[in-house]
Amino acid sequence: MKKKLLALILGLIVMFAFTACGGSDSGDSGDTASKELNIFMWSDYLSDDVVADFENETGIKVNLSYMNDNADSVNKLTAGAGDEYDLIMTCDAYMESLIKGGYLEELDLSQIPNSENINKAYWSEENQKYCIPYLMNYIYVVYDTERCPIEITCYNDLIKPEMKGQLGSIDGARNLFPIALIALGYDPNSTEESEIAEAYEWLTKYNENVVAYGSTETNIVNGTISAMLTYDGNTAEAMATMGDNNTLTVAPFKKDPVQLGFDLYVIPKGAKHVDAANAFLNYITDPEVMAKNLIENPYSCPNDAAVAAASEEYRNGPAFDFDYKENIFFQEDVGDAIKIYDKYYQKLKVDTGE
Repeated sequence: MKKKLLALILGLIVMFAFTACGGSDSGDSGDTASKELNIFMWSDYLSDDVVADFENETGIKVNLSYMNDNADSVNKLTAGAGDEYDLIMTCDAYMESLIKGGYLEELDLSQIPNSENINKAYWSEENQKYCIPYLMNYIYVVYDTERCPIEITCYNDLIKPEMKGQLGSIDGARNLFPIALIALGYDPNSTEESEIAEAYEWLTKYNENVVAYGSTETNIVNGTISAMLTYDGNTAEAMATMGDNNTLTVAPFKKDPVQLGFDLYVIPKGAKHVDAANAFLNYITDPEVMAKNLIENPYSCPNDAAVAAASEEYRNGPAFDFDYKENIFFQEDVGDAIKIYDKYYQKLKVDTGE
């Protein structure tokens, strides 16, 4: 009798312990579906309505945290971000190192069938195993045809004395140094320190003409600046704000290539809610969902079906009306040379007092 009572007590203890453990919402806990999703990405880069719709449809709570630059996401990934995040946004320049380092979960694309809508020209075979392209952006020069003192047709125009106090610019080592390298006749992904050092000297002249760094579309709309190195989406927003009074144009470069960059979602190694991450990736690559997202985030999009579903205003917007879409370059993984870039970039920031 005592043995039966003891066995019953032990059985209840084991059952209670199993039940307690089974309450986890981890994506690896059998058939238990995750109820939260933790994303680390750029701020103001995802429609609040799209997030709310996803939460309502799936019952998954989305927790968003924001990065200041691409180094933030890379640092988190290499430090083991799976304990904290389920999706992280990074860019194409770092994918090779992140894959080689084993910092990413391999994707099961059968769980993300809407990924078929992504144009494979923007999604290499190797990267298909580890990332989902979100949006892409041409980084080019736009200027006010009525106020800019010169017509801008190449990067070297940006360091002319006439442009002093006229220029706004995005920031970041891998955005700034490539334009300087191109202006000097070098590979925009150079790994030679002597060339990067020359690019630094070019950028000190560029800095003399820059009024503001960051998202400078407000500055060009209010007349603080007359030209800017920026993303196509920022240009679209500035042009839309100016409406019928728009006097902005994309600089008609004839020779210098422009950068086409990609923002990508990856699942960090050891992520706790992989099922929720897959659900979100499939949702955001749905053509109608992404078309809705493009209303607030009018950047170039690698999802062909979403572009087709988007408004005519988006598809025919003047921010995307330029002739050099074939004259582009991509950020490549420069390996250990990134330390050289960082050294000169930090020196450049000291020069500008930032």
